[in-house]
Amino acid sequence: MPTRSAALRPADLAGEHGLSAQAVRNYEEQGILPPAERGANGYRRYGPVHAQALRTFLALRRGVGHRTAAEVLNAANRGAQEAVFRIIDRAHAALLRERETLDEVAAALEALLASPPRPPHRAGGGASAPGTGEPLTVGALAHQVGLHPATLRTWERAGILHPERDRATGYRVYTAESVRDAHAARELRRGGFPLARIRDFLDHLRGAGDPSDLEATLDEWRARINARSRAMLSGARELESYLDATAEAEALPPANRAPSMTTGPAFESSPDRA
Repeated sequence: MPTRSAALRPADLAGEHGLSAQAVRNYEEQGILPPAERGANGYRRYGPVHAQALRTFLALRRGVGHRTAAEVLNAANRGAQEAVFRIIDRAHAALLRERETLDEVAAALEALLASPPRPPHRAGGGASAPGTGEPLTVGALAHQVGLHPATLRTWERAGILHPERDRATGYRVYTAESVRDAHAARELRRGGFPLARIRDFLDHLRGAGDPSDLEATLDEWRARINARSRAMLSGARELESYLDATAEAEALPPANRAPSMTTGPAFESSPDRA
């Protein structure tokens, strides 16, 4: 049967991961760590279960992000295992959707490179004559790519789109190349690329049309997805250890539980830092 373990200070937990002691206290306040037991003088006293909770959170965070990792630990600390599994299931499903989106983006962008952009519809709503490539208004382009016109204006300010101006009306009009850029930007945004990166990618595409630019962008995206998949596997291993540790701790009689569940000598140097 496990025996009583020595109490740990916030600095002890923090040192394993290069964190500050205050970060550990913050994680406890956010429900990421279970509540620490307090000694008679009010000092925090952590135990092995807290140490494993912190390892689990940091491992999960690399794969699913801070918010989702915090949700997992909060649910685990409430004893809501089904909620834990649902959150993890949603994270895996979201990553699968991103992987499928990457495949769609790769196919779409390769098709855009392989063939000239399709002539856009007339600004008035009808189809342009074959080969005329009459430009689109901002509203018509927004409808075609399924976005709000304000989004296209934001992309213009970010240097992603470069509309021309109709000489008669002064309104924005988008040529076939701008239509292609809008479609490409939409797909890249779905992959989580920031506007600055999309601008740089499209600048390369316009300047040289080099397929290697496309391949490098997609390879980087795929590498990020694969890294998150590996991190989620590591996080799952730590989570399993944490769930086991909490179950074992709950099964112990109070006299044999870790210091986090009992009282004992204080280790911190100042009650203000407890």
